[in-house]
Amino acid sequence: MRILTAIFLTALLGLSVFAQQQLKPGNAAPEFAAQDLSGQPVNLRDLQGKVVVLTFWSTKCQICHAEIPKLNQVADRYRGQDVVFLALSTEPNAKIEPYLKKNPFNFGIVPNSFGVILKYADMDQSGRINIGFPAHFVINKKGTIEHRSNGWDKAANLDAQISRMLQSD
Repeated sequence: MRILTAIFLTALLGLSVFAQQQLKPGNAAPEFAAQDLSGQPVNLRDLQGKVVVLTFWSTKCQICHAEIPKLNQVADRYRGQDVVFLALSTEPNAKIEPYLKKNPFNFGIVPNSFGVILKYADMDQSGRINIGFPAHFVINKKGTIEHRSNGWDKAANLDAQISRMLQSD
């Protein structure tokens, strides 16, 4: 009976580990396909061979409001290089477009991205989503996550990560 109990507890603990999701540097970036604000397809697989910077944000996020100008400067610095900047939001076009008129974002904007957030957000044992906005993932040219961060004042660190990846080619 003790052996069966031990096997059952081991299996139960093993399943709880699989119920938790956390993407870390070194993990393959989850594939996704979506449409940008203008309706053009965006597929992570098609971006292989480039450094990809994903920023998850919201029009309601005060930190995002403050970070957008800094992130725009980073995006402008790498314009014309093998770097793609995508800003993903769960909000629809109708919510994002008026916001962008007052707060321009120099990234490709991907609205309605709840499904993508589910792939990138941490999940606890109960399946609850845990992601802070803005959340940043930097994916190398081979499709592996090199850097992840969230919160206030991350633009300089993103810049350093992108520069390091481009120099290591």
